[in-house]
Amino acid sequence: MKLRIKGNSLRIRLTKTEVDRISSEDGYLEEETSFGNTKLIYALQQVSSGNELSASFEGNKITLFVPSALTNGWPVNDTVGFEANMPLPDNRFLYLLLEKDFACLDHTNEDQSDNYENPNKVC
Repeated sequence: MKLRIKGNSLRIRLTKTEVDRISSEDGYLEEETSFGNTKLIYALQQVSSGNELSASFEGNKITLFVPSALTNGWPVNDTVGFEANMPLPDNRFLYLLLEKDFACLDHTNEDQSDNYENPNKVC
């Protein structure tokens, strides 16, 4: 699970195995980044209600809530991902994006064996 935060946007990319897990009955993924004396936890939690992504940040933990209506069939269909603009106070929004992670077209040292095949095979 890759997490990217920029301004008021949160983007998460998932490998094939992770898409399978969030789409399963358990529907939960969690990772953490240690900063020595504290850690940042980020998680995906499948929820049975709703039809849009939402998120919370409590006690050093970011949780992205994913409605099961979105994940039904996701591991086997061509849907790349889901996005939402979560309303915040003062007429602001938090942009949320959850998507399948495609293999990079350039050279990288990162293990990409569980990533989706990139539909843009040629740059």
